[in-house]
Amino acid sequence: MRKQEIDHILLRMLESHGNVSDLNLTVGKPLQVESSGQLVKVDLEPDVEVLTPFQTEVFAMNLVNQDRRLTEILLNEGSCDLSYALGDKARFRVNIFSQSGKYSIVLRKLETKIPTMKDLNLPVAFKKIAAEKNGIVFVTGATGSGKSTSLAAVLDEINQTKSVHVVTLEDPIEFQHPQKKATFNQRELGTDYDSFATGLRAALRQAPKVLLVGEMRDRETVEIGLSAAETGHLVVSTLHTVDAGQTINRILGMFNTEEENQIRIRLADTVRWIVSQRLLPKEGGGRVAAFDILGSSLRVKDAILHGESEGKTFYEMQESGKAFGMTTFDGYIVGLYAEGLISEDTAMAYASRKGIVGRGIDSVKSSRGEATTDIEDLEIDLDYETSNTEE
Repeated sequence: MRKQEIDHILLRMLESHGNVSDLNLTVGKPLQVESSGQLVKVDLEPDVEVLTPFQTEVFAMNLVNQDRRLTEILLNEGSCDLSYALGDKARFRVNIFSQSGKYSIVLRKLETKIPTMKDLNLPVAFKKIAAEKNGIVFVTGATGSGKSTSLAAVLDEINQTKSVHVVTLEDPIEFQHPQKKATFNQRELGTDYDSFATGLRAALRQAPKVLLVGEMRDRETVEIGLSAAETGHLVVSTLHTVDAGQTINRILGMFNTEEENQIRIRLADTVRWIVSQRLLPKEGGGRVAAFDILGSSLRVKDAILHGESEGKTFYEMQESGKAFGMTTFDGYIVGLYAEGLISEDTAMAYASRKGIVGRGIDSVKSSRGEATTDIEDLEIDLDYETSNTEE
C-alpha cells in the first residue's frame, strides 16, 4: 500500500461524516470515525467489512514511514505517538498501539485554525490565566476533552497581547502558532528532544517567559516545572485528572511520603489555576464544554498546605469564589442547562454531585414556571383527623 492510497483512504474517512474528531482503525471492525462523540462506520468502494491484522499493520508501517526511533518505541513499549500531515487538507496526532499482538490506530484530527477564547466561549478565568506573569497552571481532563484546544486559545491570547518568548514542548505539535507579538519556538518530542524532563531542563536556558509542557507525565517533569514556576516563568501543562482535588493528589502521589510536606509548600506557592474540563452532548447535535475551575487564594493555599477538611474543601471554595472566576462542574452544568444547551438527562449524567445539580435544575424550572416534579393530584387527607378522633 503506497502513501497515495493511505492518503486517499484517510481523506475519504475524514469527509464521510460531519464534525469528525478521530479516525479509528481496529482489527475486526470496519473503518470508523468519531462524529460528535459517537463512533460510526465509514462506507468505501470497495467496502471494508472488517479490517484484518495485515491491513492495520501495513497502515501502521506506512504511518511510521521507516522512522527507526518510532519503530523501536512501538516494538519495545507497545505504542508510539507521531504526527501525520494529509497534504494541506489536515494534520493528525496519531497513536499506534498493539493489542493481542495486532496493531490498532487512532488518528486525532488537529485543527489548522488557531482557536480564540471568543470562538470557544471560554470562561473569564482563561483571560486571567493568559495575564499571569509566573506560577503554574494545570488544565486537566480525560483524553479528547479539549485541553489542547483551550490551551491553544490561551497561548493565542498571549501571542496577541504580550511581547514575550514562548517555548512549547509537545507530543506531537498540535497547533502551529504564527509569529505575532510574541516569539514562539515549538519543540516536538522525539524530533527536538527525547523526554519532557530533558526538554524542560533545556528550556530553562532558552530564556522563555511562558512554557507550555504538553503533559506532566512523571515526578522529574513536575519537579522541574515547579522550579521553573518558582524562578519567574509561567508554566502551563496538562494532566489526566477529573477535578482540582484529584489534580493535587495526583501530583503528591508522584513523590515519597517524606517529601509530601515540601511539595505541598511548593504547590501552594506556585499553583495559580487548576482547570478541568469535560465535553457534554449538546442539544441539537455537537458538543459543549463544561469547566471546573479553582483559582489561587489564601483559603486554597491553606487547603493545599494542610489538606482538605470539613468546611474547607476545594469544592466549597470554588462555590464561594464565583466572583473571582471559580466554578464547580455542577454549577457550570446547571448554567448550561439554564441556557438550553444541554438536556436534563445530560446534566444529571455528567454531574459530580447529583443532588446539587438536581436542586439547581429545579430552581431553573421554577423560574421558568415549569413543574419540578411529575407527581400529580396530591391532596390533603381531610378524613385523617376525623377518623383518628372517632377512635
